[in-house]
Amino acid sequence: MILRRIFMTAVVMTASVLIAQRITRPDPNGPAHPFDTPAPVKAQATDSQLKAWRQLARKALFLDAPAPTLAPREFGSFHPMPGITAHRVTFGTQYKMRIPAIIYRPDHITGKLPAVVVVAGHGGDKSTWYESYAGLLYANAGAIVVTYDPIGEGERNAQHLHDARAHDTNLPGLQSPPRLGGLMVGDVSQAVSYALSLPQVDPARVAVLGYSMGSFHSALAAGLDPRIRYLVLSGGGDLDGNGGSWDSSSKVMCQGGPYQALSFLPDKGAILYTLHQRAGETLLLNGTEDNLLAAPHHGPSFFADLNRRVHALGGPDLPSIETRFYPGVGHRPSWVNRDAAEWLNARLHFQRWRNLSIESLGETRIGDWASVTGAHINSGYATEKTEAGVRAVGRDFPAPTPEQLQAVPLNEWTAHEDLYTWQGWAEHTLAAQGLPLDLPEPVSPRRANQSSSAKGHTN
Repeated sequence: MILRRIFMTAVVMTASVLIAQRITRPDPNGPAHPFDTPAPVKAQATDSQLKAWRQLARKALFLDAPAPTLAPREFGSFHPMPGITAHRVTFGTQYKMRIPAIIYRPDHITGKLPAVVVVAGHGGDKSTWYESYAGLLYANAGAIVVTYDPIGEGERNAQHLHDARAHDTNLPGLQSPPRLGGLMVGDVSQAVSYALSLPQVDPARVAVLGYSMGSFHSALAAGLDPRIRYLVLSGGGDLDGNGGSWDSSSKVMCQGGPYQALSFLPDKGAILYTLHQRAGETLLLNGTEDNLLAAPHHGPSFFADLNRRVHALGGPDLPSIETRFYPGVGHRPSWVNRDAAEWLNARLHFQRWRNLSIESLGETRIGDWASVTGAHINSGYATEKTEAGVRAVGRDFPAPTPEQLQAVPLNEWTAHEDLYTWQGWAEHTLAAQGLPLDLPEPVSPRRANQSSSAKGHTN
């Protein structure tokens, strides 16, 4: 009750400030700064103010305190390539539900290791090409890599479908969108918690990689969880202001609604990044022709403006958000390319990449790799401009099979189906709001595939 009163007080107190700041911006329809974001503040935020904003944002997204119990379970392992073991595990999340995951670990490395958590885009899951490729790439470098299924996809789908997008289903209740977004943001932190539960992981070297929708959840998680030290986002990262592109997302449950729930923050994009930049660093990798980035308004000038606001809030000594824009490139996960690998290696200090150049590892065009290995790329993104055109570090990687990437034995999954699926989460969420447990039919997937026959894909 006390936190809720504080929350309501903050909404009232900041409303006039928010309006005053927004009217000082240039015309949002103009070519210079059409960002729907406030002007930089004139006074740096205090530690207590930033801490209060973080607590209020966590409350608005119904993030549990304390965090859900992990209670990890392992269901065997396999060797996807020499020098790497992949473990099938589950760990806990909201409502005592379970997250199926594949953990890639390097063999025969001693001492503390960095951890990398991979967060899928819309329709993606742990069997999507970029999840398994990133798992192999960075485990081969010397990291422990966590890949997992978002709610509604893969083993968290009632039919084990990929690209099912069950999390887009509109659920009754005003709290349902922020609760769904909070679950997906919280799952990033639960994956971090699992990594940190392993004695080999160095807590000072934890990175999160997010793509598209996953870039949104990762950016929020990094602002709300200071254990995330390094953040690499692709196909996103452009957190804007009230009424902007993320607030207006047609994906109300997983994007628009959760971001609107943070609208009490005077400058939510800059505040979230300020909170993260105080704990670590950020690299953004986007294409100049990515039409999902509210192009052309979320290009280099947008991020230059964002950095000005972050430094005004957090102080001039905060590290700037680094950006790379690729000419002629559209929507794709670029955090397996050379820029990302070099940036991460400079910070995570991969043991197997010491004293070598990333260039010496060679590169693979993902479209060619998919043709050889059978790895699936969404037909809408199997183009040179998008995912098929990614030049990934490394050569001759295999593609794990769908059977290998099934984390939970079918009989175990069937016996506890409600611990995994969107339907199980939705019933808990309706009950929490005192609403009838009448579930809508999940949205129909555009191109869903059974997990026994095809890999997942994303947009």
